[in-house]
Parts: sequence; structure tokens; C-alpha cells
Amino acid sequence: MKVALIIPCLNEAEALPRLFEQIRTHLPDAEVHIFDNASTDDTLNIARSHGAKVHAVIERGKGRVVARMFADVDADVYVMADGDGTYDLAATAQHIRRLADEQIDMIVGTRLESYDESASRKGHKTGNRMLTRLMNCLFRNQLTDVLSGYRVMSRRFVKTAPVMVSGFEIEVMLTIHALDIRCHIAEVPINYFKRVEGTSSKLRTLRDGWRILLAMVYFFKEVRPFLFFTLGSLALGLLSLGIGVPVIMEYFETGLVPRFPTAILAASLMIAALISLSCGLILDSVARQRKEVKRLFYLQGK
Repeated sequence: MKVALIIPCLNEAEALPRLFEQIRTHLPDAEVHIFDNASTDDTLNIARSHGAKVHAVIERGKGRVVARMFADVDADVYVMADGDGTYDLAATAQHIRRLADEQIDMIVGTRLESYDESASRKGHKTGNRMLTRLMNCLFRNQLTDVLSGYRVMSRRFVKTAPVMVSGFEIEVMLTIHALDIRCHIAEVPINYFKRVEGTSSKLRTLRDGWRILLAMVYFFKEVRPFLFFTLGSLALGLLSLGIGVPVIMEYFETGLVPRFPTAILAASLMIAALISLSCGLILDSVARQRKEVKRLFYLQGK
């Protein structure tokens, strides 16, 4: 099998030596591709000096980098890890064999039980757990680390994955796509190292956390539109009843409707609830057809 190690990098000159030391030890036969996202330090030269194939991606954003990775690199198995050298590659060869032997499409390295708070900035681990729980709730799964950047993927998954995000939402998008077309996903524990001294994470806790949350909601609407719009319809319907029932009771008691604006608002909310339910029914059929097309492309990508 041809194994490609695809690494997104942004100003990781200090961390690359540790990463390449791991590669020489654990993946000496892998074809290493460094995708540089317009670094301003010596990342490019260091990557070239270690024999890696270097690709320049001018548009900033991890999602844009991954889109170029999937398009430009040709291999049987793809190993994606971050350029900061925080993911332990000691068991990667075993993960590659398991991917091939068990016909798995994506193996995700889960970090949450193997590193302490010193390995990441304050709030990252808590935020990861919260977003993972939300993902499991929305998409009915029992995953443990949906934001992990360590992934071993099959060719058919990589070549049929539509990358539709630009930033750190990419891990969420890949996971949801795999769940949507019913790929075989496996999680494996992986050691997570503290960053090299003098380097810092490019992830911004609040900004990127908010973008990841919005991405989850967006993909929930795209993948499960009936439930999404039904929940909206239910909320609007309950609000309409809460506002409108007192008006109706007053009408039965007095025969009058003195609060016309309230009655009009309640009726409008109920109409909106019915429209939302109708949208859910229509878009559910569209989503099912789109899922069938994506599944077909995935099966043809063997």
C-alpha cells in the first residue's frame, strides 16, 4: 500500500524537527507531504531539508488546506496529523494495518484520556467534551473526540469527501460526512504531547469554538432537516399556544377579543410553525436523495 502522511502547517518551524524524528522512527516508508499555509517563519525550508514534499496553500484556513490535501495527494491510505508534533505516531503503523484488514474508512485518535490540562490551553479540553456530547446528541453516536486532528483514512473516503468549510470545523465536517454515508469509523486511544516550548496553538478558543458550534448546527440542518425543522415548528407552536390560549379563553368568557395584536401574533406564530414543518418534510426528501448520491460516489471510489 502507498501511505501518504499529510500534514497541515502554519509557522511550525520549531516543532517540525520533533515531528520528523517521529516519522523516521515510526513511518520511515511513508510519503510525507507538508502543506504550508503561508507561513512566515522557516517552515518551508525545514520541511524540504527533511525530504518532505512541500505544497503551498496561500488561502488561510485549515479547511482550505485539507481540501488541497485531498485533491493533490494520491495514495491508498492517508494519515493526517498536525504539524506541531503533538500526536504520537508510535502506533500509526498498527492503525494502517487495521484500516486495511478490517476495511475501516476512518480511524480517529482520541486524546481525552491520555493528556492533562498542561498539554493544551485552558478550556480546550472542556470545550471539546461539550462539543463532542452535542455531536453525539445531534447525530446519535457515541464518539469521544470529534475534534481530533489525527485521522487515518481510506482512499475512497478521502476522494469522495466534500470539504465545505474553511477553518477548524474540518474535523467536525469529516466526522459528520462519514456518519451521513455510513462509513466504518473506529476510535483508538492516542498519546497527546505538550507543544514544543516557544510554539503556540493556532486554535482560538472562543472564536473557533463558536464557529465549530455553528458548523454543527448547519450540518444538522443539512443532514437531518426533518428533525431540525420539526423542533423549530414545535417551539413556534408552543409559543403560539402560550400567547393565544389566554385570548381564546377570554373570548369564550366574554365573547370579545380585546387584544387583537396578541391574537394576530399567536396566529402568525402558528402559521410559521406549519411552514417550518412543511419545510422539514420537503427537505427531508431532498436530503435522502443527496445522501444516496454521496453513498453511490463513495461506493464507486473503491
